[in-house]
Parts: sequence; C-alpha cells; structure tokens
Amino acid sequence: MYIPLRNFTKFTIAESILDIKDWLHVLAAHHIPAAACTDKANLFCMIQFYKTALKLGIKPLLGVQFLVQLPHTHHTIDCIFIAQSNQGYIQLSSIISDYYRESQRDKPLPWTNILNQATDLIAIVHQNDLEIFAAHLPLWKDLFGSRLLVGLERYPDHQKSFEQSQYAMSFCHRYNIPAVVTNSVFFLNEDDFETQQIKVCIQQGYYFDDPKRPIYHHRQQRFFTPEEMNKLFSDCPQVLENTKILARKCTVELTLGQMMLPQFSDDEEKTLFELAHAGLEERQRTRLAMQKEDTRYRQRLDIELQMICQMGFSGYFLIVSDFIRWAKSHRIPVGPGRGSGAGSLVAYALKITDLDPLDYDLLFERFLNPERVSMPDFDVDFCMDKRDSVINYVQERYGADSVSQIATFGTMAAKAVIRDVGRVLHHPFPFVDKIAKMIPLQIGITLSEALEKSEELKQAYLEDEVVTQLIDYALKLEGLPRNVGKHAGGVVIAPKALKTICPLYNEPGADWHPVTQLDKDDVETIGLIKFDFLGLKTLTVIDWTYQYCQTIGQEILPLEDIPLTDKKSFDLLPAGKTIAVFQLESRGMRDLIVRLKPDCFEDIIALVALFRPGPLQSGMVDDFIDRKHGRSSTLYPHPLSETILKPTYGVILYQEQVMQLAQTLAGYTLGGADLLRRAMGKKKPEEMAQQRHIFVQGAINQGIDEDIATFIFDLMEKFAGYGFNKSHSAAYALIAFQTLYLKAHAPAAFLAANMTAEEGNLEKTLGLIEEARTLGI
Repeated sequence: MYIPLRNFTKFTIAESILDIKDWLHVLAAHHIPAAACTDKANLFCMIQFYKTALKLGIKPLLGVQFLVQLPHTHHTIDCIFIAQSNQGYIQLSSIISDYYRESQRDKPLPWTNILNQATDLIAIVHQNDLEIFAAHLPLWKDLFGSRLLVGLERYPDHQKSFEQSQYAMSFCHRYNIPAVVTNSVFFLNEDDFETQQIKVCIQQGYYFDDPKRPIYHHRQQRFFTPEEMNKLFSDCPQVLENTKILARKCTVELTLGQMMLPQFSDDEEKTLFELAHAGLEERQRTRLAMQKEDTRYRQRLDIELQMICQMGFSGYFLIVSDFIRWAKSHRIPVGPGRGSGAGSLVAYALKITDLDPLDYDLLFERFLNPERVSMPDFDVDFCMDKRDSVINYVQERYGADSVSQIATFGTMAAKAVIRDVGRVLHHPFPFVDKIAKMIPLQIGITLSEALEKSEELKQAYLEDEVVTQLIDYALKLEGLPRNVGKHAGGVVIAPKALKTICPLYNEPGADWHPVTQLDKDDVETIGLIKFDFLGLKTLTVIDWTYQYCQTIGQEILPLEDIPLTDKKSFDLLPAGKTIAVFQLESRGMRDLIVRLKPDCFEDIIALVALFRPGPLQSGMVDDFIDRKHGRSSTLYPHPLSETILKPTYGVILYQEQVMQLAQTLAGYTLGGADLLRRAMGKKKPEEMAQQRHIFVQGAINQGIDEDIATFIFDLMEKFAGYGFNKSHSAAYALIAFQTLYLKAHAPAAFLAANMTAEEGNLEKTLGLIEEARTLGI
C-alpha cells in the first residue's frame, strides 16, 4: 500500500483532466486510506476534494506544487508543500495568496515567500532538481528540518525516471533525507492521454498534429494501483512506507458551515431590534397605509426579529443595512429589492428593501426558514457606475484584507467544447460549425442530452468516424474548468484576514483585485457569507433621468412618492408602448402586455412571473388572461383558497401561494410549507409521497374532504413547477413601474438617459431614436 502524493486535478487547468470524484472513487475501490491533492499554485479544488475524500473514508492531504526560485540565483526547482496541521493550512493559504498578490505572470515562487510561514508544512523536492538543490540544501534543512523530503518517480517505459530515482536515493542517503514516492497523476488511465493532450492544446493554442508543439507529459502519468507501485519500487519498499508515515503526520480539519462574519456591534441583537423598530416607525410616519394601530406590522416584525436572532443572522442584516444606508447617503441609487429578501419586513424597516411585504402577501419564510437553516442571501442592485464605490466603502469599513470578490470557473460547455476540440484536431471550420449547430438551443444542455434529443447529431455520431472521434473527445472534456473568472456581484466580508481562511487568487500580472479561490458554493460551505453587489444599468438610467429633468427644469415626483395607480403610466400599456421600460420591453413581453391589458400593479407583478417558458407553454397565460377579462370563469379549488388566489384570478402563479395554500388548507407552518414548495419543485417521488400524506391528512383535520384535498395537492404539484418567487417579481415590478412612470411623465429625459446608457450599441440607439419619434419628441 502507498499514499498518492502528487496528484493534479482538473483545477490544474492548463494540463489536467483528472476529475476529483472519479479519482477518489477509484482510490476508495483500491482501499487507499489517504491522498494528497497538489494542484499547481492553487487550492481551487480544496472543498470538493476535502468533502468527497472524507465521505469515502479517505484522509485528505492538502497540498500545492510550486516552481520555487532558489535564493540568490536564477535557478528554480519543483516543490510540493503539504499542510501538516490546521496551522500548516493557514501557512499554505497565505503563501498562495501572497504569491498572487506579488507575482508577475508565470513567475516562480520567491524563496522569501516561504520564510516565516513554513513551520507546519512538509516540503517534497522533485528528484530531477537535486543537483541544483544541493547547493542550497543547508537553507532548506534549516527551515524544514525533518519535514524536508525528496520525491521519487518511476514509470515502466521511462528508463530515465529509474536512473533519476537511483541518483535521488543515493542523494538521500548522503544527506540523510527521507524519500517518498511521488508519481505524477494527470488522468486516470493511459487511454486518457490523448484527451489530456487535446486539453493542453486547447489551453495553449496548438494543433494536436503540430510536430513542433511542446510535449510536457507522457501517457504513464496516470493512477497506479498499489500492486503496480509495489512492483515499480520493489527494490526500495521504504519509500512507499514513507508515504504512509507522511500521511499519518498530516491532519487538517476544516470547520465547515460555521458562519463567519465581522462583529458589527457589541450587542448585535439589541442593535438590530432598535434599528428595526425605529425604521418601522419611520416607515409608518411616511406611509398612510401603514397606520400605527395596525398591529399586524409590529407582530410580524417581532416574529421575524426572533427568527433572525435565533438563526444567528443579526450581524448579516446589520452589515447589509449599513452599506445600503451608506450608498443612499452618498446618492448612489439602490434597487428596491431582488429575490426572496423582499419578503422580509425587517429588511423593509431597515431600508434594505423598499416594498411593503404585507401589501403584496410576501412571505419571510420564503427568504429564511427556521425549519431549513441556510445562509441568508440579499441580492442588492446598485447603479452600475457607482457599485464599486460601495465595495470600496466595505473594504474601508471592515479592512481591505478581509474583503474579496469570489472566483467563478468557466467550464467547457457542449457547443464550445465541440468547437475547441474540432479546432485542435485541425478540422475545417465549416465542418465543426455544422456539428456544433446540431446541438439544440437549450441553456445548460449537455452533449449526452444533445445526442438523445437531436436525431441529426446522433446519426452523424453513429455513421461518421470523424464525428465519433470528435464527440468522444468532447464528451471527456465537457464540464472541465477552462478559466478562472470573477463572480458578477459576489463579495465576502470576513472577520479577519481572508488569506487565513481561504487562499486568494489574482490574475497574474494584473493590479491586485483578489477573488477567493473557492467558488460561491464552496465559500458558503467554509462558512463565509456571500454578499451580492450587483450593477443594474436601469438604476443608472433612472438616476440620469432625474439629473436631466433637473437640468431642463422639469419637475417630477421622487421615486418614493410615485403612485402605483398612476393613470398616465397605465395608459402606455394597452398599445405596448414599453420600449426601454425595465423587464417590459422585449417584443414577446409587449405582445403579452397587449393581450393582458394590465390595469393595476398586481398585474405588472404577474407579468414578470408569467413571461417565462413554463407558463407560456403550459396554457397558464391563456387561463390568466381569459379569467381577467371574464372570458372564462374564475374558479377556486376550495372557498378557503379564494383570498390567496384572487389576485391571480384563481391561477396558482407564485411559490408563496403554494405555501399559503398549504398553511390555510392543511395546517402547515410557513416553514413547513416552504419545505413542501421545495419538494414539489424537485419532484422527488419518495419526498412527494410523504408530503402528499401530510397535506391530505392535514386538510382532513381542517374538515376538508379527502378527495378534494387530493385534488388540491395534485393541482399545487402541477403548478409548483411553474411557480415564481413573488417577492422577486414584486420588487422587479416596482422598478418596471418606476421606469414606466418616467417614460410617461418625462419621456425626453428618460429616452435620452437610455441612449446615453446604450452608447456604442447602434441597434439599440436607433431603436430608441425611433421610439422618440413615435412619441412625438
């Protein structure tokens, strides 16, 4: 038995095709008890590797390979660093982060970066570099002591590797340094070598048949079984045993799922309670609809506050409220809300959102559910021009080292990977383009799905050997990371320097704009909270419209005073005059508006939810329109459902309606109703059978006939697949109405602002000019 110590996963993006889960399952099948992941200069795979390894009973060793610049020389050596403890992991994370902070593109790791932060790291020097390394050995032995090792590699068909390993063994004896086996793994099987080479060609811009392209790897850099390794190192079994000794010395235990946030105040719960109640009082003073004697608001606020505090999210609400308050105080436009967060009254009281959730039956439990604890997630829209100013404020407020954006990984999708592989195999562009266009136009479709859905593609695959080869290579490469990017709006705010929690990445050679080396899901897994700072062009257009109005002396109501019943605004809708109106400007949407003829704000909320493939293709839209205009009867499945379904003419349009029906008809808590909604969306048979029983029994307990209860459950299940988040729909409907109002009351300024925003987009600009002429401007 041995422990694999030199493994490069698919996150060694330019070179490897090793899938983490496939590889670890193979190790588990061979009863290998531990393994190291040693990607080149990154820990992108850290969480995926760590969680999967533990699940399979494999001890995860966290490591990284660097090309290290030896001190006072231009020479470099390959070195693997493996964390020996949690402190070693922090050191590893810091070394990687500092490397990207200081590095120019393709430069090696300076020796000075290792000094003072390597006390809990094991260093393994590659056997090929020992002659150069020998001159600097005292420095390394002084720094690493017994934690300095030499890595040996042997491959059956590579005689040179045997010769190098023999020299390395004599070197180790001479200087009393232990040796360990470190055969490189870039793929699982020898048959994967050509696929791996094609991946290298894609990344480096070579043709596969180019005789001059550099070859960095060979087909034996694959997984070797314990039996194969025993045979390869039969003359020196101790180097295999040393891998197990190393593994026993290394234990990193990551704390997952434990939320990490900076402390906002000494008593966050008290601060949140005081700010929320003061905010509600202020809202009540400015809105006639929220009379102080309406006890619903105080009761709802206290219930939400109790849940927020109980779930430990007080600090999160305070942080979001703080940076939004700062943005508004600095005249940076902020959206009224986005996503399920608009269902929180606490968020409304803190001015995180600007839509009264009680006015539109928006549910807090759709945002935070105490029966299914998950991280809160406020998506906040800012003016696209000033969004970075808010991020800069957060960095000043919590410390630049504690704030970072989040990595995202571009992957090789179906059409793109066909084109990439076709190009590398030197096929003519028209041929490759024809194959790629056989893949159906469907977001997220895989090649396997395309082969099932497209008869043309399937036939080409079965009948043409060239197409078969092309697609077979593409199938193996599909989904692999192709590049590192930056999440559109995700920002993490940590309670301490981020590099002590997870490593940071920066585009080599670029100015320092760090991203976490973990993607948004892994960031959440490790306990960091993602805050979404999104740039929304419409908010910039609204801001410019008000500036233009001020310049020309035109008076117009502030956004917060716009009446949602404004007749002049609604008069634009029957004729479909919604070009440049947020969410309502596409041709298909305009056709729907003309058919629906919205005459109230609830109809605009419904429009945002209806204009999606599911409702459009299911007949739901036709039912909604016919019922609104009295061409068909509005039917309710039970009298108790009428209040819930009346705004949508008896159609189950929103996820919140599913939750309310479960609460009213079957006695669910809203938290339990949210679990039902999620189960209906996922359509897992066992879970659905369990929920059906709970619902029907609950309805019977409410005095509802079993057959009617079953009918209602079936109806909810049918429409839950199309159901939309009403909180998001209502918040975006508010922005839609605001832009509709500006177009109705300040059309010249509004269209001018849109033209400025579309500068450089000739097609859109010409469309806006034509719209201006249509309006007589």
